Amino acid sequence: MNDIKSLSHSKWRCKYHIVFAPKYRRLEVYGKLKADIGVILRKLCEQKNVEILEAQACLDHIHMLVEIPPSLSVSQFVGFLKGKSSLMIFDRHANLKYKYGNRHFWCRGYYVDTVGRNEGVIKEYIKNQLQEDIMADQISLKEYIDPFIGAKQK
Repeated sequence: MNDIKSLSHSKWRCKYHIVFAPKYRRLEVYGKLKADIGVILRKLCEQKNVEILEAQACLDHIHMLVEIPPSLSVSQFVGFLKGKSSLMIFDRHANLKYKYGNRHFWCRGYYVDTVGRNEGVIKEYIKNQLQEDIMADQISLKEYIDPFIGAKQK
């Protein structure tokens, strides 16, 4: 109960799990760009008084567990976050404009879920998401047997 915040006339605990991806699910979130995206997202969250409880930048999507004040709707926050971060990313990395054009870095949609009492489980899920993605990629790299010739594909 100690994680309940208060405003002048209300008490609140509004935690959300948000997932969004770069346009066309391009594998852009890595290396220097990954570090810059992290800095940009933290800076924008501070501007809106949104606390990041857990976050993970995977190769083709971003997971965030955030606490959004009730004075700000989730859609307003995600719109602000994706819109401003897109502009800031293109300012820092001008070479991306050839791939994306019109300064649209993120996909139009996003996934959001309320946390409720499952905060610990969701934090663990976000922490382990990168390893799970790597494991899923390794599973898909197995050698397949061609059904027509009965031998492994080359």
